[in-house]
Amino acid sequence: MKEDFYEILGVSKSASAAEIKKAYRKKAVEYHPDKNPGDAAAEEMFKKAAEAYEVLGDPDKRAKYDQFGHQAFEGGGFGGGGMNMDDIFSQFGDIFGSAFGGGGFGGFGGGGQRRVKGSNLRIRVKLTLEEIVNGVEKKVKVRRKVQADGVTYKTCSTCNGNGQVTKITNTILGRMQTAATCSTCGGAGQMIDQRPSGADAQGLKVVEETVSIKIPAGVEEGMQLKVSGKGNGAPGNGISGDLLVAIETEEHPTLKREGDNLHYDLYISFSEAVLGNSKEIDAIGGKVRIKLEPGIQSGKILRLRGKGVSSINGYGSGDLLVHVNVWTPKELNREQKEFFEKMQNDENFVPKPEKSDKSFFEKVKDMFS
Repeated sequence: MKEDFYEILGVSKSASAAEIKKAYRKKAVEYHPDKNPGDAAAEEMFKKAAEAYEVLGDPDKRAKYDQFGHQAFEGGGFGGGGMNMDDIFSQFGDIFGSAFGGGGFGGFGGGGQRRVKGSNLRIRVKLTLEEIVNGVEKKVKVRRKVQADGVTYKTCSTCNGNGQVTKITNTILGRMQTAATCSTCGGAGQMIDQRPSGADAQGLKVVEETVSIKIPAGVEEGMQLKVSGKGNGAPGNGISGDLLVAIETEEHPTLKREGDNLHYDLYISFSEAVLGNSKEIDAIGGKVRIKLEPGIQSGKILRLRGKGVSSINGYGSGDLLVHVNVWTPKELNREQKEFFEKMQNDENFVPKPEKSDKSFFEKVKDMFS
């Protein structure tokens, strides 16, 4: 079972954004690979802290985590999950870089070279209610930039491959050193050397790729999944961006979703309400038959347990709630009208199915069939 993100960072669930950022920086500095060379346990804690901060540091992801727990980020990832060192230094290096001489991307691995991350891509995927209930794997075609075959790069002469340039300024407080992204290479630390035909100025070309997206059961409209590394590529030794997948849902013709429960409106005739009946209704995976007891009232709700939507947090499934509605005819023929007038005028007649002659109600059924 995965550790709680709040416990990993050592903060309470009511912690502010500033407190969460401060706690992450402390953990990142403590377990940074430069301070713990060759320590696999420290590296694992470094990754866990980054994963926790990626979720808790984002208000939307934090809200989903508070509501659904780790299940909200499974099946392709809604954020978090499976972060590597490139992801961490690319996304969060600025948070703890100053603790390592301003080179948060540098000391790790001895490269001294910043790895630029490519831009993210965004798509929308529309799901049927059946796909939401059962979970599904979707294959989508994505046009993304990748490094062209035959392209070569050289070290940027302006920043010497660091991706940053430093500037020293004399002030009344003394000499101050600042760092800024290299304007020549855009922070990549490299410049294009040879560019093949069809590649852009960064040595990238557009290709169409089929991407498989695993969507867990129970997702909701508006949720966003992240497929790591399937966004646009980056020049040189950069890492690819991510593919962000927004969930949309198709409306079902008869079933309505509310949380993990499904709702179905069942309309029955007056005679069916009096005599009882069995009816077939729509459910996920096929039709199911339910029994209507004699004398059932309009507004009655029948519950079919476990026939709803699988909970995204792994706590079972919701129910299918059948709302019974007795249909009242607006137009009557003469025989039907006389029948109900007789019922209305007969003070001794109290329709109670358990005490009345069934043949009488069969007559009602024949009149409205």
